[in-house]
Amino acid sequence: MSTPLDRMPLAERVEQLLGTGGPLPIVAAGDPVLRRPAEPFDGQLAPALLARFVEALRVTMHAAPGVGLAAPQVGVPLRIAVIEDPAPVPEEVRLARGRVPLPFRVLVNPSYEPVGAVRAGFYEGCLSVPGWQAVVARPTRVRLTGSDEDGRAVDEVFTGWPARIVQHETDHLDGVLYVDRAELRSLSANQTVAERWAQPTPRAAARELGFDLPE
Repeated sequence: MSTPLDRMPLAERVEQLLGTGGPLPIVAAGDPVLRRPAEPFDGQLAPALLARFVEALRVTMHAAPGVGLAAPQVGVPLRIAVIEDPAPVPEEVRLARGRVPLPFRVLVNPSYEPVGAVRAGFYEGCLSVPGWQAVVARPTRVRLTGSDEDGRAVDEVFTGWPARIVQHETDHLDGVLYVDRAELRSLSANQTVAERWAQPTPRAAARELGFDLPE
C-alpha cells in the first residue's frame, strides 16, 4: 500500500526530508523502497537541491556511522549514493581485506561489472539491517561506470574493500540487500562478530559455523 509520501513528487519529498534538519532517518529492511529498483537520476532534483541532498546523505552516513549510503536508504528512490571510508584499521586487517582509505565520492546512476574471476568473502553489515552481519562473497575487482554529482563521467576500477563498498551501495539502487548475497549460516549479531569473529578474515567463522569461503 502506498503512502502520501510515496505519491509526492521526488523534489517535494526531498525538500520535506531536508526540512527536518540534521541526519536523515534511515529506512530499515522491510520497507518496499529498499526492494524496488531506484529511478535513474535525470534532473529530478535541481542542482541546488541535489547539492543539499548529497550533503544530507554525507552527514547521515557520518552520523550513523557508515562507509556508504544510498538514496533509497533514506526513502528516496533515486540512483544516487555516497561513499567514504577513512579505513582506520590495523595493518593486518588492511592487508587481509585490501581496506585502504576511500575519499568521499558521489555515485550517480552507477553500475558495476566484475574484473576477473577472483572473489573473497568477508563480514558485511548494513545501516538498513541494524544489529547483524553476514559473510558475503564478492568480486575483489570491479569496473564502476556512471557519473558524479556534476554530471562528469565515471569509469573506474576499484579493488579490495573499496570494490566491496561500491558493490554494496550500487546493489541498494537495484533493490538488493547484502543479505540476498550472504552465506546465511554466517549470520551473526554485531556483538558476536566483535567477540568471536573479529579476525582479519572469517576463516574461523566458516570452520565453526559450517559454511564455505571462496578459494
